[in-house]
Amino acid sequence: MALALRCLRPLPSLLHRSSCAVTRALPQAARGCPAPLLEGCRQCVQQMLLSRQLATKKAKGKGQSQAKVNISAALVEDIINLKETSEDMQAVIEALKEDFSRNLSVRTSPGALDHITVMTKDGKFPLNQLGQISQKSPQLMIVNMTSFPESTAAAAKAIRESGMNLNPEVDGTMIRVPLPKVTREHRENLAKLAKQLTNKSKEALRKVRSKSITQVKKFKSKVSEDTIWLLEKQIQQMADEAATEMDKLLAAKTKELLG
Repeated sequence: MALALRCLRPLPSLLHRSSCAVTRALPQAARGCPAPLLEGCRQCVQQMLLSRQLATKKAKGKGQSQAKVNISAALVEDIINLKETSEDMQAVIEALKEDFSRNLSVRTSPGALDHITVMTKDGKFPLNQLGQISQKSPQLMIVNMTSFPESTAAAAKAIRESGMNLNPEVDGTMIRVPLPKVTREHRENLAKLAKQLTNKSKEALRKVRSKSITQVKKFKSKVSEDTIWLLEKQIQQMADEAATEMDKLLAAKTKELLG
C-alpha cells in the first residue's frame, strides 16, 4: 500500500503540466473579439484555420519552395465563390479545346466553317445559319448564300479572315472555297494559328483571375491581410494550373499538325 501511495504522489503535478500544455495549444481568440473562440466566434474560427495554412507563407530566398495553398471554399464563401472562379477558368480551357477541334485540322472539312462568325447589318451570326455549306470535291467547298444573298460579301470576308488560310471566291450567291493542299507551309500556318488561339485564351484566363482578385480586395478592410494574401495566392495558383493545361494542349496540337 505504501508503495502504491508513493507512485501516485507525482500524479497531480503531471496532470497540472499536461493541462497547461493543452491550454497553451488552444488557439486564442482574435484581439477585440466580442466572444471567446470556443463559444462560437465564426470569424475567429475562420482566421484560425486560414492562419494554419500560412505555415510556409512567402518563402524568402532562392531555392526555397512554397507550399501549395488549398483554402476550403466554405471558409471564404462570404468573400468569393472559389468554385465559380474554377468553373470560369475551366470554361476558357474547354473553349480552347473546341477551337482546336473545329479550326485546326490538317484537312479542312465543311464542319470547320460552321461556326465562323459573320458580321451582318443585323448582328453577328454563325456561317451555317446564313448559308448551306457542302463539299464539292476534296479540293473545293461551296457555301450557298441564296437564303441571305445580302450577306454574301460579309460571309466571304469572314471566311478569308478566319485564320484558316482560305481564299474564298464569290460567284453570285455562291461562295467557292478552294481547299489548300496539305503542304508543310499549310501545317506551319495551322500551328501558328494554334499559338494565336492559345494566347487569346490565356488573355481570357487573365481576365477571370483579375476579376476574382478584385473581388477579394474589396474585403481588405474586413478581413486580415493574411486572408487576402492566401486568397490571391490560391487564385493565382488556379490560373497557373489552367495556363499549364493550355500549354499541354498547344504542345499536343502542334505535334499533331506538324507531324
